[in-house]
This record gives sequence, C-alpha cells and structure tokens, in this order.
Amino acid sequence: MTLLSAQEPLDVDELAVPRQLLIAGNWQDAAGGGTVAVINPSDGTAITAIADADVEDGLAAVDAAAAAFPEWAATPPRRRAEILSRCFELMTERGEQLARLISLENGKALPDARGEVAYAAEFFRWYAEEAVRIIGDVSTSPSGANRILVQHQPIGVCVLITPWNFPAAMATRKLAPALAAGCTAVLKPATLTPLTSLAIAQLMVDAGVPAGAVNVITTSKTSDVMTPILADPRVRKLSFTGSTGVGRHLLRQAADNVLKCSMELGGNAPFVVFDDADLDKAIDGVMIAKMRNGGQACTAANRIYVQRGIQAEFASRLAARMAALTVGPGTDPTTEVGPLVDEASVLKVDALVRDALDQGARLLTGGQLPEGEGYYYPPTVVTNVPLHARMVSEEIFGPVASVIGFDTEDEVVAAANDSEYGLAAYVFTEDLRRGLRVSERIESGMVALNRGLVSDPAAPFGGMKQSGLGREGAHQGLLDFTETKYIALDW
Repeated sequence: MTLLSAQEPLDVDELAVPRQLLIAGNWQDAAGGGTVAVINPSDGTAITAIADADVEDGLAAVDAAAAAFPEWAATPPRRRAEILSRCFELMTERGEQLARLISLENGKALPDARGEVAYAAEFFRWYAEEAVRIIGDVSTSPSGANRILVQHQPIGVCVLITPWNFPAAMATRKLAPALAAGCTAVLKPATLTPLTSLAIAQLMVDAGVPAGAVNVITTSKTSDVMTPILADPRVRKLSFTGSTGVGRHLLRQAADNVLKCSMELGGNAPFVVFDDADLDKAIDGVMIAKMRNGGQACTAANRIYVQRGIQAEFASRLAARMAALTVGPGTDPTTEVGPLVDEASVLKVDALVRDALDQGARLLTGGQLPEGEGYYYPPTVVTNVPLHARMVSEEIFGPVASVIGFDTEDEVVAAANDSEYGLAAYVFTEDLRRGLRVSERIESGMVALNRGLVSDPAAPFGGMKQSGLGREGAHQGLLDFTETKYIALDW
C-alpha cells in the first residue's frame, strides 16, 4: 500500500484495497458475478463496488477453513504468535491508510479512526502474546483414585460476523484470538463498511497467515448466505457483534447445530454523575463516552443521569462543548464529528429527539436536520428528559446526549438497571466507596469509574442480560475459541 499524508486525497485504487472474496488464499469474484456498492456517508456517493457473495461462495469459504484447520491447529503456538506479531507490525505501519479508509467508508473523524486502528492493532499484539499461554492443568481427584488432566483445544472452524461501526477493531478482536487458539475462520464483515476488513485480510496474508486459515466473504444477501454456513456441521463456533434483534435470530439458527456462541449485542449505557464528582473530569468523560464514533458505539453513554444539585450546570457546560464541535466529512483533517453511516440512522436519531421534545424535554443545542448532501446530524443536548421518552429505553446510536435528573443513589441505581441491556456503564464520583458500591450494584458487564473509556484488549469485553453472551478480549476471549477437554488417568 502507498503511504499517504493526512492532506492527500484518498483513492481506493491507490491503496490497492481488494474488492473480491478471499477464499483458500485466493482473491476471487463472487460465483454469480454480482457486486454491491460501498457508499461514502459524507456525500452519499459510491466509493467502489465489491464482490457480492452467494451461497456457493459461503460454503466454499467453509470448505477452505475446514481444509486448513488440521495444519493450523498443529502449528506450534510460537509460530502462530510470530505471525500475529507480524500482523500487528504491518497494521501499525499501514495505520494512516487504514484510518483514512475507515473515515471514507464509515464517516468517522480521522482522529477517531486513528484511535480505532491503534486499538485494533493491539488485539494482534495481545493475542500474539496469549497464543503461547493456552495452559491446562493437572490435579488429583478428591478420592485419590486418578489424576485429572485438563487441556484447551482449538474449537475448529469459526464464523465471525462484524458490524459497521468499528470495522477494524471488531475484525481483529475476533480474528486474533481465533487464530491464536489454532482455529480457522470465515469472516463476514458488514456490507456498509467492508473495505477495512478486506484491507486487514490482505495485511494478514502479507504477514504469513496460511491459505484458508482466514477467509472473507462480503454479501448483501446475509441471511441467504449465512443460513447454510451455520447449518454446516464443520462449523463449531459463531462470534457475532451487532444488534440484539439479529443476535437472537442467529442464536436460534446456531441452536440447531449446537454452536458455541459469543454474542456482543446492543447497549443502553447509563452515565451517572453524582454531585460530588469532579465536574471538569465528568464533562471530559461524557464527551468521550458519548461522542466516540459520533455516538455510534454500543458502549456509548445513552442515558446521562446527573444529580439535581449540579444538573443545570452540567447540562449547560455539556451543551457548550457539543455546540463547539466541527461537523464535516470524516476524511477532512479539521472534522471532529463525521456523518452517521446512512440515512436510516439519521432519521432514527431525529425521531428520538422529536419524541423527547414532544414529551417535555428541553433542547439546549442541535436537534435540527441539516440540509445538503451526506448523512449528518448535529451534536445535540436535550435535558429534563422524562423517563418514558423513547431515547431512555432505545439505543440512540448518534451524537445526542440526553440528560436526566436524579436525587438519591438508590433511585439512580434502579433507573440504570431499568433496561433489558447491560453492556457498559459509567460512574463519576469523588467518593471511592460510593463509586465502587454503585459499580457493583449496576447490572452491567463493564463499568468505567471516573473514566469515559472502558474498552481495553487486555480486559474482558461483554455484557449481561440482552447485551450478549461470552467475552472478547483478555485471556477469556482466547478460551472462548477453545474446547476444554478432561482426561482421567493414573500413573
């Protein structure tokens, strides 16, 4: 790939991004010859066209992964680690091109895209280090009759389905532990943002990942293509990141083949600010938690609960910060907030804002659909949001901050837990005992205490309730791609 400065125009042809399917180490067109356009959300124009896979292509990818599995599973862990380490090095070297590619197809601002690339690359480095630490154990049974030998073996062919909002990080967060464990994979990236995953796949080929160990299929016919793949008995693991509704559907399909599943689903993150919080720190934190990727993150602060003694000042200061943000194309170096991913996202966000205002909420900034090309929505703050407003129970997934007042600790904990979701939560207070107490009481798989960022490759990422099953990242993320085997023996 050609290195480009942040000021040079981005051209997909210059970057040599693949547009075909990767099957058994070969880049190839879809069997039916179909293609699908990739749209630039900054102006609604087509960036390029990619291969549109059919059922035949999907099953060919499973064939390739199944054929490659025995050799890759038998590859020494140190060798697998070296290849993943090389993936990290290449991703770091190509970081600027990848960041600009993300901005082009996803719309996120360049600083945000660069942060995603750095985060995504870390999964290659972390699992390069973890690949040599798939350690079992030996113990004596309580009766003394035999020894208990426990091993962790690669589970087999894995199907990985990634979303559009973090096209680099969600791919590497699945691919890296799968390969580290000795599994082979079929990756199906989101059709809205496939180019980043295709570029990462080429990077992995360049790093020495053997043919068939990673296969990538892009398709607009997701249900038709994925149904026979998930029914194939050679597939043993499904890892999905996306909406809870789609996750439920995939779980029902996976049940027929009794697949091991990791599901990272929707969120409705509460952001709790007590009146003893450091207000500067809390405002900085909510800007990160709310505006990462323009609010299009499952971990985004969705319900901002502020104790009434500081609610007015908090909302006013937040509105000033949001109003000062520069909105524009993600690839423009001066942009701080890019477009949403498509028109449907804009209409949904606007409907949620209109509903809150109709229910009595007060608009402090933003809230007006802009004219012109592209899928933009202005950074928006609404305060005094009633609990029955739709944006309290539905994931906003956009640059809208909803501020809700509360009085007591018990009240806000009950409100935070009044959701079917339980992925991420945020708590700001200078009282450490209260911070830890509330963090434990909130029904969420992850809590950031006095921090606006919760994700880390070394930490187990995942949620409770309708936010999913299993964990990604950390050592747990590696073990989720293994089967635990127990051998009873004497000596």
